[in-house]
Amino acid sequence: MESLRMFVNGQAMSGGSLNTALSGARFVGPAETAPRYRFYSVREEFPGLYPAASAGLAGYAVPGELYEVSYRILREHLLPNEPEELELGVIELSDGSGSLSMRMRDASLTLPGVVDISEAGGWRAHLARSAR
Repeated sequence: MESLRMFVNGQAMSGGSLNTALSGARFVGPAETAPRYRFYSVREEFPGLYPAASAGLAGYAVPGELYEVSYRILREHLLPNEPEELELGVIELSDGSGSLSMRMRDASLTLPGVVDISEAGGWRAHLARSAR
């Protein structure tokens, strides 16, 4: 079975509400993006990565998790659960390798409820800070 690497940084991470979409995938371990991305909260419901160079801003490393997924898991379980504000793309990880990941669509950046949380230290850190 052919597998792909998928970086997740929101609700699909371990313990998140969408992690069940990765049932059958192999957890590779914690991972971090290269420091080339901005990180956004969308209505406090889910996060989205966006290339910093495209936004003309400084980039940050974003923590998350790396999985090996089959095309079937990606097609039938993970992608159908992703919100319309995100799209599948290829990102750079901190070790210089690439991975598939969901990222913000260009048009989503200006939607109501989109807030830059790049300095928060990741989705879990943002949620913990917001819960205080």
